[in-house]
Amino acid sequence: MSIKYDILTLFPGMVDDVTSSTMLGRAKKNKHIEVNSFNIRDWAKDKQRTVDDVPYGGGAGMVLKPEPLFDAIESLKTSKSKIIYMAPDGVPLTTNLAEKLSHNNHLIILSGHYEGVDQRVRDEVVDLEISIGDYIITNGTLAALVLIDAISRHIPNFLGSEKSLTEESFMNNLLAFPQYTRPSIYRKLSVPEVLLSGNHKAIEDWRYEQQLKKTSKLRPDLLKIKKNKND
Repeated sequence: MSIKYDILTLFPGMVDDVTSSTMLGRAKKNKHIEVNSFNIRDWAKDKQRTVDDVPYGGGAGMVLKPEPLFDAIESLKTSKSKIIYMAPDGVPLTTNLAEKLSHNNHLIILSGHYEGVDQRVRDEVVDLEISIGDYIITNGTLAALVLIDAISRHIPNFLGSEKSLTEESFMNNLLAFPQYTRPSIYRKLSVPEVLLSGNHKAIEDWRYEQQLKKTSKLRPDLLKIKKNKND
């Protein structure tokens, strides 16, 4: 199983730098993912390679024009493609959504910039709009990279250990349990005795209890989601 990502951006170098290193770089080398970055300006119509203009109705900032975006997406799209737009007003990115998207063969990800893109692009050619959080960042390419990383972790063999995926935060709507390593005592701070016991059932129970405590304190909303799923 592999996924092809085509990223439409004003900063293709940013995509290439990030996806050529760390685990994403290894996944590319092992053919688990393919990542291509395309400069939106390559579809501009004028010599200045203009891709933005002032918004109708007035207001601050600039808006990405429809012509280069329609042309770019249509040139890359196939019958198996899913078009995603990174937008602060999109649906929240969650582990469950990332896992579902990992079953796609081809994702075209449009990175927004300035004040966003012409609404006609969003209405006519975008299949899904995704937000990585309730905050604003300088450009959507950063968000696109977060999305790629979140999705790719669900591709078989990407992590090398399926267990490492199931024990992370937000799996099963619980935050991760505390982790410790050697030495067992450092600056008079001791590792919990249960982790040194060798009793795997007791360790599993302790970890689950710690997950519930942390989630209840920091993200009680996740417990409500977990409860609703179990009802």
